[in-house]
Amino acid sequence: MTALQAAACVVSPPPNPYSGDPFVLSFHHDLAGPFGAAVDESLLRGGTNVSHRDLVDHLAAADGIKDCRPDLIVLAHALPDLHPFTAVAPHLDLLLGSGATAVGISQQGLAAPFTALRVVAAYQRSGRSTRAVVAVLEQATLPVHFALAHDTPLTDSGVLLLLGTGDGPALGGVESLPPGVPPGARVAELTAADPGGTLVVTGPWVPEGTAGTGPHVHRTARGTYCTSVWLALARHWRAWREEYSAVVLCDTDPLTGTSHLAVLRAGR
Repeated sequence: MTALQAAACVVSPPPNPYSGDPFVLSFHHDLAGPFGAAVDESLLRGGTNVSHRDLVDHLAAADGIKDCRPDLIVLAHALPDLHPFTAVAPHLDLLLGSGATAVGISQQGLAAPFTALRVVAAYQRSGRSTRAVVAVLEQATLPVHFALAHDTPLTDSGVLLLLGTGDGPALGGVESLPPGVPPGARVAELTAADPGGTLVVTGPWVPEGTAGTGPHVHRTARGTYCTSVWLALARHWRAWREEYSAVVLCDTDPLTGTSHLAVLRAGR
């Protein structure tokens, strides 16, 4: 069974200067123009210019991760990379020992990390993976104004989860709810067996009071889009493993209204 064995996170790494690459700027214009969006170079000049590669460079050097040598790497992101032509999953593979199957998941909003868990679980059930890495990445320097990123505002952040088939909090399931369906009823079902021993971790996009009112709820702060609950997991999973029999991760995509849940089960 897929189990969490190590985790790392990074928030607000040091910024980089704007490169002003005319080829990349031309690409942004060509991409945004057909959709009626205007590229605003001032957003790039004033941004942190932290790329997905910068984020994985920090994550791959973390204790418990740097020597893990995975056989599967799944990179998930909701917003595009700063550099549109960079293949970051193979770069992460190189940092962690090479030889892994390396793939990326995008265009799914904050569902991407939940999909990544499904992919890893399927690989491990079939025996095609025994040690996998999920990288959840979010960079906040965008060439066009995007309300979710600029009005929140978002912070550069990343999480790396090491998932194996040995000891550790076990993945009990991943599921999604249709747009507009509050997650509270399903969360209540998932926590019913042990309400006092289950922690519910909600993202900042879950409307207050819609994810249940159990005795143990950890609500993450605003400032991220798809990394929120995963940052909390990376920071606290060892303590939570000792304190709770299960952890339910829940977030609602503000762009689609779809809610996503993942359950980790661990003995105290």
